[in-house]
Amino acid sequence: MKPLLIATNNPGKIAEISAILAPLPLKLITPAELGLTLSIPEDGQSYFENARKKAAAFAQVSELPTLADDSGLEVEVLGGAPGVHSHRYLADPSATDEQRCQALLNQLSAYPRPWKAAFQCEIVLCNANEIVLRSHGSCPGEIIPEFRGKNGFGFDPIFLVEGTHQTMAELTDEQKNRISHRAKALQAAWDDLLRFAAS
Repeated sequence: MKPLLIATNNPGKIAEISAILAPLPLKLITPAELGLTLSIPEDGQSYFENARKKAAAFAQVSELPTLADDSGLEVEVLGGAPGVHSHRYLADPSATDEQRCQALLNQLSAYPRPWKAAFQCEIVLCNANEIVLRSHGSCPGEIIPEFRGKNGFGFDPIFLVEGTHQTMAELTDEQKNRISHRAKALQAAWDDLLRFAAS
């Protein structure tokens, strides 16, 4: 099977991407398996720039085709913030997901509900410096003022998914892997991924 490095050490992302890509004839590899501890500054002005930087850097060091993603939460009343800065929403790099969620809720408390929002995700697959594919996925919903669910990370516990009565963190893995922003980005690239796996 064709090897593909997943450029993240986030266990939640690894589990989600691995489950979605399971039907493809790919041998998924993590940086930890290769002993890679690259820290790539996510200072791009778009999800695509950040994903491309990560994919290219890991591909160069590992000499393996590499898939990377960058994602963020965009809140309508905040003009699309935190957006590409979602993971760095608090200046403290050791801040927990719960602290980032609480900071967002504190900021939103000055505005009337509903707090419409959407998760965005950009997927990039690089082979050395060449971009093999890129795709985008979005998942609309709204922010709610209470934490619900344990099956997620980031802003998942306060993000109510549109068309459901559940937060992203209340969805089962199977549900999430059908409708999440990351799932939709991978689904949009499915034909390209099939061609890549067969090449």
